[in-house]
Amino acid sequence: MNREEVDRALARLGAERDAVEAALLALQDHPGRRLLEGAALSGRTQERWAVAEQGLGLLWSLFDRYSEALASARAVRARRGRPGSAELAELSELLTGASVTVSGGQLPDAVGRLGAGPARLVERVGLDELMERMNGWYAVVLEVVNAVDAVWSALPARIDLLLAELGRVQMLALSVGVRPGSHPLADDLAGLASELTALRAEVLADPLALWRPSRVPAQRGTVPETSALASPTGAVDTTGFDRAGRQLDDVRVELEGLLRLRDESHERLQQVGDLLQRADATLAEARRARGEVLAKIASTEVPAVPGPASALRERIVQAVEFQQTGQWHRLGPLLDTLEDSAAKELARARHSLTEVAQPLAVRAELRGRLEAYKAMAARRGLAEDPVVVERFEKARWLLWSAPCDLRAAAEAVARFQQALRAPERHPGHQDIQDGQGE
Repeated sequence: MNREEVDRALARLGAERDAVEAALLALQDHPGRRLLEGAALSGRTQERWAVAEQGLGLLWSLFDRYSEALASARAVRARRGRPGSAELAELSELLTGASVTVSGGQLPDAVGRLGAGPARLVERVGLDELMERMNGWYAVVLEVVNAVDAVWSALPARIDLLLAELGRVQMLALSVGVRPGSHPLADDLAGLASELTALRAEVLADPLALWRPSRVPAQRGTVPETSALASPTGAVDTTGFDRAGRQLDDVRVELEGLLRLRDESHERLQQVGDLLQRADATLAEARRARGEVLAKIASTEVPAVPGPASALRERIVQAVEFQQTGQWHRLGPLLDTLEDSAAKELARARHSLTEVAQPLAVRAELRGRLEAYKAMAARRGLAEDPVVVERFEKARWLLWSAPCDLRAAAEAVARFQQALRAPERHPGHQDIQDGQGE
């Protein structure tokens, strides 16, 4: 190497040495490293931290050897402003040759040398290779502490908040009578409490079990593809936590529904009772109308009126019992069924009244038509016509007599209408249909 090459190499190696020192100091103060020291670890985290913790100590030892070798090279360069061939040869050996002696156990095997033979007690390496080996150890340590710090920063506090929310939901469950062994929601809450407690213990003891790296984790003896100073990437596996949160939300929604039911149950039961009272009144009206039809309408088949829904009233008594004993989880489905059944009962009663009273409605419609035709006859000047009067009286007698023959009465009203439409009885006037259109 000439003098310019030596100076450039010293400047580059010095800058790399300063960067490594800053990185090691930052790693020493890394919150993940401080949390790992003294923690009761297990599983994958225990295995990887055992390697990384050893690597952290070795990093400082290797850094010291690197700094000493660089200081020696700087001392040689400082002897003369323009070094001679002897100094340049010595500097070339120090800067590019295998000039650093380290213990074989302190160096992770390079990728290309894996399986090359038994490990040596002492090795001599160059500064560039020593830097590469430090980068390899740094990647191993940094990946572990970053991953652990990410998991411990993301999950324990969130699990504690979810456990606190779980306690609030359990109190809500007790307030609506949902207790373990008597309702599946309470059993779900107890299962969630056990699951979250176990998850928190796993997070604290083995955080790396919940870390999903975006690449294969750095292992002892490998050199990372990217710069060792870059932080490893990955994501915290929150699948179990997220699932527990969704389950808790579902349970809370159901419990809030029971709480609303508790507050609204009295009013809803009263509304069911009101519907049944209206249904009973409608059925009573249907029975009265049926008696009137049988008495006043001749030759008519009148359908029977159904009786009250006694089974529905028994279920209302059961619903009231559930309400008084606070069995809201049983009252909810029963009350929904009662509301639907009561609405159907009222519709059934109204349909029965409509069927039974149909003959009376037909008679009322015929009476209305007869009065309308009578008024039309007066407007056309036919009120004194003998045929019109005779047919009107016949229809009126049939409609207001008891029992009323609806078929004969309908024919009589039709004949009265025909009398009004006969052209010879009202010459010069429009047809009755035209009059109706006007």
